[in-house]
Amino acid sequence: MMLVGYARTSTTEQVAGIDAQRRDLTAAGCEKLFEEQVSSVAPRKELNALIDFIREGDVVVVTKLDRLARSMRDLMEIVARIEAKGASLRILAMDLDTASPTGKLMMNVLGSVAQFEREMMLERQREGIAKAKAEGKYKGRKPTARNKTDEIRALKAQGLTADEVATKVGVSVRSVFRSLSS
Repeated sequence: MMLVGYARTSTTEQVAGIDAQRRDLTAAGCEKLFEEQVSSVAPRKELNALIDFIREGDVVVVTKLDRLARSMRDLMEIVARIEAKGASLRILAMDLDTASPTGKLMMNVLGSVAQFEREMMLERQREGIAKAKAEGKYKGRKPTARNKTDEIRALKAQGLTADEVATKVGVSVRSVFRSLSS
């Protein structure tokens, strides 16, 4: 049996978050760690690598439920993949282990509560944005590509491809074309 840890933060700026997870997983006895800094909706290569790596009897360890799954459906799919390999899941913050029937029940209940909380948070966020818009206070996200139009045009004039310009400036290729056409 091997304890295998998984750590994830949504962005690369969350260095303290990934460090804290790494520390907690190591303290819990994880012999191998898989970590990534991607949104939960993006492809999670390290999670897939972890599931490929685990063997029967292994335990996948995460610090918190939201580091592993973005919804109840996602959680159930991940747990099914883990269990198909003969392994189980342990969530440190909840002191929960799916190796037992009680652990599975608690995970389902707590996963549902976590999804409910997320949906409520998103609803409050939408309400706050709508209120701010109605009051004329909502400005939205600052446009990043528009602020770099001069730089984009200069690089394009130097003969760089749209892909090269996008990489150099840090915007999407679509934003490059949008800036060039405005």
